[in-house]
Amino acid sequence: MSTPEIVPVPAARRQTLHFLRFAGAAAPVYLDTEVDATALLAHRQLGRKYSVVSYAMLVLGRVLPGFPEANAAFAGSLRPRTARHAAVDVKLTLDKRVDGVRSVLSVVLPDVDGCTLDHLQNAVERLRDTPVADIRELDGVRKLQKLPIPLGRLAFRLANGLSGRHRRMGTVALTSLGHAPVHRFFSHGGTTVTIGLGRITPTPVVRDGEVVVRPLLPLSLTFDHRVIDGAMAADLLAALKTALEDCDVTGAATPAGHVDGVGAVEHVADREPQPA
Repeated sequence: MSTPEIVPVPAARRQTLHFLRFAGAAAPVYLDTEVDATALLAHRQLGRKYSVVSYAMLVLGRVLPGFPEANAAFAGSLRPRTARHAAVDVKLTLDKRVDGVRSVLSVVLPDVDGCTLDHLQNAVERLRDTPVADIRELDGVRKLQKLPIPLGRLAFRLANGLSGRHRRMGTVALTSLGHAPVHRFFSHGGTTVTIGLGRITPTPVVRDGEVVVRPLLPLSLTFDHRVIDGAMAADLLAALKTALEDCDVTGAATPAGHVDGVGAVEHVADREPQPA
């Protein structure tokens, strides 16, 4: 019988350990639905090939302000309290290699509620085309990776206090596995609400009493039960579904002084397959 090789956890994954320790205090509950992506995919054929994640960010920026209790952060045990945010800051996951190690990283795209679809797509493309070492939003993560575990744990906790957490954790998390044959999945991004996107797949559905094939996008929502309840989470998920199906990409404006390409989104986001 062979002896296993025992190696230390790579420094490139230390931030994940710190995050999981922080996120373990939450009380996550999971919901999901499916989005008829017919209109969304039709819009993608009109010109620029937008990422499905860009559409999801646009919709989050429009829908979440109507649910201020969900666009919030939680802290405390003996003195529980929440911080409600006026703006929507989206935390986006990155699947990158750091020093040869595949790592989950994240950045925050601020003020998504004031962004256009093109603004968001610019961020997607910048992330896709920029080497991980040159992504400026990851400077803090690189510093965290260099710290010994005890110091890194302390630095992570101090950096994510309630009043300033949205700058590093966002007010809502968004992640996608649409590049892989994953139907649905559920994750907790450390925020009150985490949205997950699966792979768009041609699926038989019933419309007006007839079976037809439609491209369905799996959409999941994980919510922290310490902050909101299931009824509100269900209403939020329904509103996101409706907005994605309507695919109305007009009406959002880039605020003055907001620079295109600020923020980022996972680098595989533009690879969601179109239905056959």
